[in-house]
Amino acid sequence: MTINQQIAFSSLADMARGLQEKEYTSVELTRVFLDRIARLNEKVHAYTSVYEESALLQAQAADLQRQSGLPLPPLHGLPIAVKDLCEISGQITTAGSLAWKARRSSITSTVVERLQAAGMVMLGKTHMVEFAFGAWGTNPLMGTPRNPWDMTEHHRAPGGSSSGSGVAVAAGLAPAAIGSDTGGSIRAPAGFNGLTGLKTTHSLISLYGTVPLSASLDTIGPLTHTAEDAALLTQVLAGPDWRDPNTLHRPIFAFKRNEPVSARHLRIAVMQPEQYPWPVADDVHAATQEAMHVFQSLGATIEHVNVPFDFAELMRNNGALIAAEAYHVHADYIEDANLPIGPWVRKRILSGRAVDANAYLAIMAHRQEAIARFNNWMQAYDLLLTPTLPFVACPLEEIDEEITPLGAFNRAINYLDTCAISLPAGFSERGLPIGIQLVSKPWQESLLLQTGQAFQNVTDWHRRKPPGLQ
Repeated sequence: MTINQQIAFSSLADMARGLQEKEYTSVELTRVFLDRIARLNEKVHAYTSVYEESALLQAQAADLQRQSGLPLPPLHGLPIAVKDLCEISGQITTAGSLAWKARRSSITSTVVERLQAAGMVMLGKTHMVEFAFGAWGTNPLMGTPRNPWDMTEHHRAPGGSSSGSGVAVAAGLAPAAIGSDTGGSIRAPAGFNGLTGLKTTHSLISLYGTVPLSASLDTIGPLTHTAEDAALLTQVLAGPDWRDPNTLHRPIFAFKRNEPVSARHLRIAVMQPEQYPWPVADDVHAATQEAMHVFQSLGATIEHVNVPFDFAELMRNNGALIAAEAYHVHADYIEDANLPIGPWVRKRILSGRAVDANAYLAIMAHRQEAIARFNNWMQAYDLLLTPTLPFVACPLEEIDEEITPLGAFNRAINYLDTCAISLPAGFSERGLPIGIQLVSKPWQESLLLQTGQAFQNVTDWHRRKPPGLQ
């Protein structure tokens, strides 16, 4: 493996050490990813826009700052990609829609502002499901990113809606990327692409300047190789923002880097397979059981439980809430047949018309009751363990857009307004990634990330690389 290839699949933490030890410069690091994008993006279709000239100028500035000898933020000079719903003033923001191919932003999202304030180098924007409404990762009009774990036989589902962000990181076209999660849109691409994906508690990270899907459910989070990297990015992004009042007067995210991490004494509830909201493939079940044994070996207490919730019901309610709020966002033009909007996304958004005020208020009341019950039930446990997805990435031709199996374990978490992490936990016989999901109480992202680090300290699933893209 050449040094360039080593860098392409390195963690942010390792890259930061390399910059500090002067193994390479930020410009050299950025060129590695720009060169890979130029060579491979046509194959995997991860990026909508690549800021080559801008990225190199940012990297040059970062190198000059480093020469000053003054202290710099931990992620200073490291490349990053963002989902194409993050506004950047003066740049095109499509939100995955061909109808918005010329839509130029007049504001910059808090997410991008904070990444820039941390000294990160913006590589570009990544493809996504149109208007972020879909879990498979497909986009018939702007193109579907290709899951890099199968570059020869099938074009497989990348998972969505943060499809391009997941593919960019898994293919070594970015060391990390930002996604959004309204019903699993970070965890699905993390699971399908062998990545770490953090779904944050609603309002931990400001939504200002990100194109909305569902104001009640939208969250922002990172897609990375490691839990440590996810923690570093969350540290940068989290915190109050007066332009998003929901972020005010919230618990502060605090992650103590370089301290020992442990899963000892954790109480982990494991969902019984009989309660699974969707049939789970044998290899996914086996990987989940193996992960459970890993946590036991780390000193955690495992308890098989009957979860006092119907995940299928919560998934349906979450879907109805998304549709109702998405229709509110897009009502002015979603029925215009002359606009190039994908048929399945149009259909999902239009279904929101059927959710009248009475139904909407009933769902919101049910949601508040479910959140209270979940928080009360979780007092007995630190974490809940489930599969991330019921099966591994399937070929595009096998996708049924009428059904939502990828939301089976994910959508309930958004509905319950809590946080979760997807961790790489194995591979199928075909060599396709499998993920597990850990769920905690709201605002306990630090616990998820520390537990993820402990898991990754004794496993190597997160270090595996797609065989066709070395």
